[in-house]
Amino acid sequence: MPASDIIPARPTTAEIRRDFLDFFSSRGHTIVPSASLVPANDPTLLFTNSGMVQFKDVFLGAEKPGYMRAADVQRCLRAGGKHNDLDQVGYTARHHTFFEMLGNWSFGDYFKHDAIAWAWELLTRVWKIPADRLLVTVYHTDDEAYGIWRDVVGVPEDRIIRIGDNKGAPFASDNFWQMADTGPCGPCTEIFYDHGAHIPGGPPGSPDEDGDRFIEIWNLVFMQFDRQPDGRLEPLPAPCVDTGMGLERLAAVLQGVHGNYEIDLFQALVAKAARLTGTADLDNKSLRVIADHIRACSFLIVDGVLPSNEGRGYVLRRIIRRALRHGWMLGVRQPFFHRLVETLDAQMGEAYPELRAKRALVERALLAEEERFAETLDSGMRIFDELAARSTGTIPGADAFRLYDTYGFPLDLTADMARERGLEVDVAGFDAAMEQQRETARAAGKFGGGVTLPADLVARMAPTAFLGYEQLQADGTEVIALLRDGRPVDRIEAGEEAIVFLDRTPFYAESGGQVGDTGTLSAGAAAGTATAATGAPGAAGFSVEDTRKFAGQYHGHVGRLASGTLALGDRLRACVDAGRRGATILNHSATHLLHGALRERLGTHVAQKGSLVAPDRLRFDFSHFEPITAEELRDIEQRVNDEVRADHAVEFREMAMQEAIDAGAIALFGEKYGERVRVVKMGGSVELCGGTHVGRTGEIGLFKLVSEGGVSAGVRRIEALTGRAALDRVAEEEGRLSEAARLLGGTTAEVGDRLRALLDRQKKLEREVELLKARAASSATADLAATAVDVGGIRVLAARIEGLDARALRDALDRFKQQLGDAVVVLAGTTDGRAALVAGVSGSALGRVKAGELLSQVAARVGGKGGGRPDMAQGGGEDGPALQAALADVPAWVAERLA
Repeated sequence: MPASDIIPARPTTAEIRRDFLDFFSSRGHTIVPSASLVPANDPTLLFTNSGMVQFKDVFLGAEKPGYMRAADVQRCLRAGGKHNDLDQVGYTARHHTFFEMLGNWSFGDYFKHDAIAWAWELLTRVWKIPADRLLVTVYHTDDEAYGIWRDVVGVPEDRIIRIGDNKGAPFASDNFWQMADTGPCGPCTEIFYDHGAHIPGGPPGSPDEDGDRFIEIWNLVFMQFDRQPDGRLEPLPAPCVDTGMGLERLAAVLQGVHGNYEIDLFQALVAKAARLTGTADLDNKSLRVIADHIRACSFLIVDGVLPSNEGRGYVLRRIIRRALRHGWMLGVRQPFFHRLVETLDAQMGEAYPELRAKRALVERALLAEEERFAETLDSGMRIFDELAARSTGTIPGADAFRLYDTYGFPLDLTADMARERGLEVDVAGFDAAMEQQRETARAAGKFGGGVTLPADLVARMAPTAFLGYEQLQADGTEVIALLRDGRPVDRIEAGEEAIVFLDRTPFYAESGGQVGDTGTLSAGAAAGTATAATGAPGAAGFSVEDTRKFAGQYHGHVGRLASGTLALGDRLRACVDAGRRGATILNHSATHLLHGALRERLGTHVAQKGSLVAPDRLRFDFSHFEPITAEELRDIEQRVNDEVRADHAVEFREMAMQEAIDAGAIALFGEKYGERVRVVKMGGSVELCGGTHVGRTGEIGLFKLVSEGGVSAGVRRIEALTGRAALDRVAEEEGRLSEAARLLGGTTAEVGDRLRALLDRQKKLEREVELLKARAASSATADLAATAVDVGGIRVLAARIEGLDARALRDALDRFKQQLGDAVVVLAGTTDGRAALVAGVSGSALGRVKAGELLSQVAARVGGKGGGRPDMAQGGGEDGPALQAALADVPAWVAERLA
């Protein structure tokens, strides 16, 4: 196939991003910012691993955006769970942990013709890729796409390849995309770039397709079917387009290089890594690993993930430690990895302002992890070298687990090192050791899905109208769906547990850390009494034990039907437990004030990492790298209470997302926001929040800190109380203080002075007791030296002394060794049926008798254990006849050793 050798333009990676977005913006697309690497409200995914993740609810019909065309550059990560490219990174030309996906989207607007025509126009006219360097694939039955490529675009038939079902099942093809076993799906067309005949490999669909000559650069997915459980494909009423183009692969093509690590972005990172490690060979695979991993680690931290031993934090720790190990291989023994963030910021900070804003936090988090791992890296590497040297081909699982448990080496890091030496790791054995010690850190273990709404149910349900900002009771709400055991039903009977969906509700569904409301759903006017409204048991109705949010917009009332029957279409009175809601909103509003106080006192790096807002307490997790001092805690508590006493009016506004961010509103970790957001302002705190709050901060009454501590590396936790619970806590503390004053014989104001005086007196008495014990020990042992027996010229003393603890025994042992010279001494101090044991060897006996061996055999005979150095050892056991016998046998044991 003829191929042009030169692509005229050599755009930078940053220019390619801009070109793509400008092109589709000029064709009516809304430019959507990249979503977080942590998928919002999606427990089925560990990380955002493709461009379509943030639009998943749109394709399922659960979310209706305010636009029909969109384009974005989505940051993605594949380093955990099902989608894991970590092992290949650095060893191939195109594998990455972190990558950027260019995408344009149509939600029921344009379809195949425009998607294909625009893709070709952008590639060949804007970026001027020679047309004879491109070929395309289509699904083998997709005559429509084939015809557009041939008749509209003008691609010759010999460069349009039909790809059939090549994976052993209908529609199981590289050119047929589906979200799951059922649901939206459709054919796709892929565009490939020919790197030239000098590169091994054949075109797609050929036996040599796995070579590197023909590289896929753009995939256009046409979602036009809804796959049924029986395998049938039903046409979707509004077909959609979902495209994805890897920025790194495209940049390699446009910059005239073969591998992704040769593009400008990576060359800058590789060059910086080479300077930091003193490496002259810029093709070194370790430099590639480091350059790749700094992107993944930095953006994970930007998106709220910090190193830990579970879930996403463990994946981050694995990637960091893999990069540090490659630095170690290059001879680096000092922290270096965090210093690449500066170069990353220069390359990507303009496209991702959040990276620039959080650069200091990223550097600090990486440095802390580098310092932590450096403490064990050298030792762990020596252990691995020993294991590899004696291995017959496989590193035992128990040894791999020891490297993980003792030296912090993740399993894939050990496997990575083993592979470099032609070895394997016994993964099954590692898993068994992990399970046995119950110290698992499986990356995807915490991310199982719960109850999900069937797609056909979502398609016919309107989002729940939430009334709970203004009212706690609503009449005439309609039952629009019922779930029992996770499946839709038409009715439920008394005693059955179910989830009830209403067309509108005053019940707040759990989100943003605020717990879901409880209360009652009842039929008939009699149920709508004050009793029902407070959530007390009624004569009939559905008891709501929790309210949860499904698909981001449906409020599910979880509970049990007390009596009667409940069916679709029934009209109910919905009554929220007002007392419980009231206590909850005090804690929620106080959480906002606490967040603001933490940022004021500790710094703007403080970001929420999770929260619990319940009726009885609040819990707030946040990023910070050191314990908070008592003085800082007092100041933080005071700042919150100052805001409470100021009695600020709490203001609520709805505005565009970008407008809110520009106004200084803080978006909370793990939350998903739409185009319009609710902004809550109280005093100096301005946050995006859909939760319920007080009307004025004075309603909180009192804010009382209860505890502060670490949750994981770089994450702290504060627990606090408000309102009546805070007053009760103060009353309890005052009661304890009064009781302490009574016991000390003074007033509460004198407690400190009297307690200090008491402790001083206690210390004085303890010193006197120690002195008396020493005198008693001296007196008790004064005549024992005379009982020592001569064994081969060595004085041997084995004696039992009542009332001496281990410290007094050691003092006595030292005296006997000085008195007896060439000696072996064993002493047993007994108290309340237990014996403390010490043994010592001195003079010419050293080297001939070992104190540790002697003590071990004595302790073993009295049901204990012990050991130590050749000259001194200690342990313990039971007092009794066996002890007397063991001591009596010491001379014979020494004689045997001397012989």
